[in-house]
Amino acid sequence: MKRSLIAIALAASLPLAANAAEGISYNYLEAGYLASNGDVDADGYAANGSFAFHDNFHVFGGFNSQEIDDTRIDVDQYRIGLGYNLGISQRTDLLARVAYQKLDAGRVLGNDLDFDGWSTEVGARSLLANNFDGYALVGYEDYDGGIDGDFYGRLGANVRFSPNWGLNGDVKFNGDVTEWFVGPRFTW
Repeated sequence: MKRSLIAIALAASLPLAANAAEGISYNYLEAGYLASNGDVDADGYAANGSFAFHDNFHVFGGFNSQEIDDTRIDVDQYRIGLGYNLGISQRTDLLARVAYQKLDAGRVLGNDLDFDGWSTEVGARSLLANNFDGYALVGYEDYDGGIDGDFYGRLGANVRFSPNWGLNGDVKFNGDVTEWFVGPRFTW
C-alpha cells in the first residue's frame, strides 16, 4: 500500500518537475567525422540524434562506423537510450543517461566480434552564451564477451550559427583511447 501511494505521488509530481534549462534543446540531428586515437587508431563517420518527448525526458541514439588504420577491419557501433534532464538553474541542466550499445567488428581471424553492452553517464549541460552551450559528462560502459567495463569522460560544445544550424564537437576520454567527433547539427 505504501509503495502504491509513493508511486502515485511521484507520478502526480512529474508535471511539476523543473523543466529543461532555457535555451537548451534536446531535439537534434547531427552527422560528421569521428576518429579514435590511442591503443587503436581509426576514423570514419557518425550520425546521432535526440528527441525530447517530455520537458525532462529524451530518447537518443546514434550509429558510427570506423575503419582501423592499416587493416580492413570496420567497427560499427549502435547506441539507443533514455535521458533525463533537470534544470538546476535558468541556463544549466543536470543530465543523466542510460543506453543499450552494440559493437560489431564483423568476423576477424575466424571469430565473430559482436558484443552487446550498456552505458550510463551523468553530468551537466549549460548554455554558456546565447549561441553556445557545452557539456561535461562522466560515464561507465560495459560489454559482454570478455570486454572489461571502463569509466570515461566526455566534453562537448555546440555553436549555433542560426536558430537551427550549428557545429557540434565532442571528445571522449576512455582509458588509453581518445575518441573525437565534429560535425554539423540541426536543432529544432
